[in-house]
Amino acid sequence: MTLGTILLIVLVLLLLGALPTWPHSAGWGYYPSGGLGLVVLILVVLLATGRI
Repeated sequence: MTLGTILLIVLVLLLLGALPTWPHSAGWGYYPSGGLGLVVLILVVLLATGRI
């Protein structure tokens, strides 16, 4: 496994952990998962173009 693949797996797990499903994070909205989703999208584009 390459470093990019490992980083992608970690970011997807962080994205799932940032979803506002817990009572203490219900007021956060989708900002944490939206930010992490953007990072995952950028990483996927970089992996697809072969930059990582």
